[in-house]
Amino acid sequence: MKRRGLQEIGLSFLDVICCGFGAIILLLMVIRTVEPIPLEESVVSLRGLVVQKRDSLHRIRGVTRELTRELSAEELRLRLDLAALARLEREISDILGRHREASEKSERELTERQSFARAKQSLTEEMERLLGLDFVRASNTIGGITVDSEYIIFVIDTSGSMQTFAWPLAQRKVREALAIYPRVKGIQVMNDMGDYMFPEYAARWIPDSLTVRDSIVKRLAGWQPYSNSSPVEGITRAIETFYAEDRKISIYVFGDDYSGQSIEKVVDRVDQVNRVDATGDRRVRIHGVGFPVRVGDASGNRFAALMRELTYRNNGTFVALASSELL
Repeated sequence: MKRRGLQEIGLSFLDVICCGFGAIILLLMVIRTVEPIPLEESVVSLRGLVVQKRDSLHRIRGVTRELTRELSAEELRLRLDLAALARLEREISDILGRHREASEKSERELTERQSFARAKQSLTEEMERLLGLDFVRASNTIGGITVDSEYIIFVIDTSGSMQTFAWPLAQRKVREALAIYPRVKGIQVMNDMGDYMFPEYAARWIPDSLTVRDSIVKRLAGWQPYSNSSPVEGITRAIETFYAEDRKISIYVFGDDYSGQSIEKVVDRVDQVNRVDATGDRRVRIHGVGFPVRVGDASGNRFAALMRELTYRNNGTFVALASSELL
């Protein structure tokens, strides 16, 4: 009995079935290489990341606010410092302006005083024309006071009566006395006891300058050393300390009374220290300025009598101020 032959359609079907199973197997192998991600775990992880980012954002905002506050504080301090600096610059500018103005005013006043003094002590062109070039003054004086000295000394009574009633006038008279000397080689200031206004210049001359003259007047305003209301000690110390045969010196004695009793002893004592030079003149002139504080009082009269005699014997001038000048 003959076998039946295989049909071609049966083999083709088997081939298709095998290929299909192979494809399924390959598909399963590919899918198993990637583990499935649970959806819930993914959501939780994302929430944690959000929380973490939110915390970081809060921290950053906190740091930002702190830095902003510090920056604002620094800006405020900077503005305050700049404002203070601006005020200081304005104050310095004002001070410099006032100083410059005061210096210019002082220079103008000094120039005017010097010009005035020179005009008084010298012949003008008109005087030369009228009187001739050979005209010579009888004496080199201003207001009756000889101003030929190269050195000047002030002996000022600092007693209570002078301080209370005549001190502003005394300051004014010191300025006026300085004004009639445009330039000298040395200045000194003592009180009636012989105490120096400037102890650092004790027993030596203070070089003349505009600054020194201003300092004398300013310090005089508050200068209050002890006084016994007698100019004797100051006059004798001034002569004994500064007398020299090659110097022309003028002493200006400012006072209102004399507490001593003997005028003759004072005059003799001054004659001993203020010696006569080879020409018969005394090298130190003594000028006196009497302040009208004790007018009619015995001590005031003694001061006037003493200064008249001293100025007469020592080539000086005594000036008694009027009571109206105290007003």
